[in-house]
Amino acid sequence: MHRTLLKNATIVNEGHRFVGSVVIDDERIDQIIEGKDATPQVPVDFVIDAEGQYLLPGVIDTHVHFREPGLTEKGDMKTESRAAAAGGVTTWLDMPNTNPQTTSLEAYEAKMALAARHSPLNYGFFIGATKTNVQEVTKISIRRFAGIKVFMGASTGNMLVDDADALDYLFEHAKVPIVTHCEDSSIIAKNVKQYQDACQGSDSLNYHPLIRSEEACYKSTHRAVKLAQRYGTQLHVAHISTAKELSLFSPKKYPHITAEVCLPHLLFCDTDYARLGARIKCNPAVKTAEDRQALRRALSTEKIYTIATDHAPHRLKEKQGGALQAASGMPMVQFSLVSMLELMDEGVLTMERLVELMCHHPARLFRIENRGFIREGYKADLVLVRPNAPWTLTPNRIRSKCNWSPLEGHTFSWRVEKTFCNGFPIYSNGHLADEYLRGQAVTYLR
Repeated sequence: MHRTLLKNATIVNEGHRFVGSVVIDDERIDQIIEGKDATPQVPVDFVIDAEGQYLLPGVIDTHVHFREPGLTEKGDMKTESRAAAAGGVTTWLDMPNTNPQTTSLEAYEAKMALAARHSPLNYGFFIGATKTNVQEVTKISIRRFAGIKVFMGASTGNMLVDDADALDYLFEHAKVPIVTHCEDSSIIAKNVKQYQDACQGSDSLNYHPLIRSEEACYKSTHRAVKLAQRYGTQLHVAHISTAKELSLFSPKKYPHITAEVCLPHLLFCDTDYARLGARIKCNPAVKTAEDRQALRRALSTEKIYTIATDHAPHRLKEKQGGALQAASGMPMVQFSLVSMLELMDEGVLTMERLVELMCHHPARLFRIENRGFIREGYKADLVLVRPNAPWTLTPNRIRSKCNWSPLEGHTFSWRVEKTFCNGFPIYSNGHLADEYLRGQAVTYLR
């Protein structure tokens, strides 16, 4: 048990910013005091003067692939959580396409046990839908998992769910949020056939957004939205990548249908393939500069509800080849907050809106208990960030096991100073805390 005073920070929370202090008592926020050099009601054991820094809720990244079990040569819960902590993330929700896939309660429980042994941050998991398990997954206790992940196109293994009867059943009976990956497989297959000859060389990445096209994304997202409208399902469409898809969301009319945008689609566009090649190859594909600009503009509207990373590490040797051969996905969880703070500096969004999209809204959407806000009584998941503190990303700073990033060589203007998870400084001034520290399983208010 210990009490820590974080004093004189600029606190940004629930649409407001003010200079003040936060008292952490063990794992919870005990007191929030407005004003400079505030004095807490009860004495503290440690004092951290955070003048000149911003205190935010810890980031909740609701879309990561930490690769465990079965794909741990790429990353694992320990390495990727530690990377996340260095980026100001305190809670992560992992997707089900591991090996074995998380498509049963038994596989889910096994994954939870792994996280309890290995993750220094808070954790939760999605269960995956298949064509044959929709009745099973809709009967599991709604307080046990974050939501149901549905690959409505372009999935590996048996997780593609494009059967009309299975989708109808799932959307009608799901009592937790459905998160969809929307790309139409038939359109992609047609495009592969059209561009196959041109895609044989390693310089063919420009064809990736033509294969996984705007049409493929829009058609699948349109189908998911219509299903959610028909059944009143809580739907969250993952990694929107086109301006056209934004037209499908009407937050005032259908507040239960929301959209996620991921870091790659906010930072990169198709002209970057010439410079970065397969390092920015992901699914859905990074598309045009006009699409990127539309997504950035939408951050300040109600069209986008959350920002996530779709963190998906691969070994560099798996990123070799062209549009049809190179693995899709990139490691981004360590750099989401500092990247978004730079977009804030460019006038893309305000810091208050950033906190809504990366902290408050993820907690609200999945009804995460006692996290995502700076509130008295809530878990002390917090991050201190410093402006005007330039640093350049070099490989020795990368915490992910794969040890590469498409952002290598970039000089960031913001720095994550400290990350507190359940009141403990898991990351401080470039150093990660004791590797034996463990986070907590997320709980849900349902």
